[in-house]
Amino acid sequence: MDIGILLRELGPVDITTLSAAILAQEQSAWDEHKYRQQEYEVHKQTESIVMVFVNLESWPTVEIHKEPGWERLSEVAVPVMHEIIKHHYPPGGTIIRAMAAKLLSGGRITPHTDTHPSFHRGHRIHVPITTNPRVRFMIDGRPHQLQVGQAYEINNQKNHSVMNKGADDRITFIFDYVPPATPAGKSTHHQKK
Repeated sequence: MDIGILLRELGPVDITTLSAAILAQEQSAWDEHKYRQQEYEVHKQTESIVMVFVNLESWPTVEIHKEPGWERLSEVAVPVMHEIIKHHYPPGGTIIRAMAAKLLSGGRITPHTDTHPSFHRGHRIHVPITTNPRVRFMIDGRPHQLQVGQAYEINNQKNHSVMNKGADDRITFIFDYVPPATPAGKSTHHQKK
């Protein structure tokens, strides 16, 4: 969503249990859902544990699918997402994507904007789980250093990229929240398992 600024700091968030759960995942969990890596060239050097994902073909009808990561992470991730929403966004909306995303050591996500119409309606929230001083998150040509234990909303309608020149992988929990529809932008919501 174009939020009018490049990055909005949402403040501290308790990620203790979420972080422990994500870091405890076996490599097989990171390998089980390859949609983003196969469909989007910019994500080829990433791995994901996807909890929920919106059906892009049915948009603007909002149809959410629970993915394998739901069973692995929902118990600890849902309270974190709800806490952030409670303090920063109007209630009654829908989380249309949620995942742990890993950018491998030495990897990069090349400059891009998120173009599907769902990205124009959703707030994209990043919660860093691990990082290192050699990770650079660029938005509209400006570098940002996202800190563990903080939550951020990024303007995904601006050109953005990430580079990890560090020795360690960078892991971020990401979710997209679509606020309740306005009369001009009504959405029908369905959830599928």
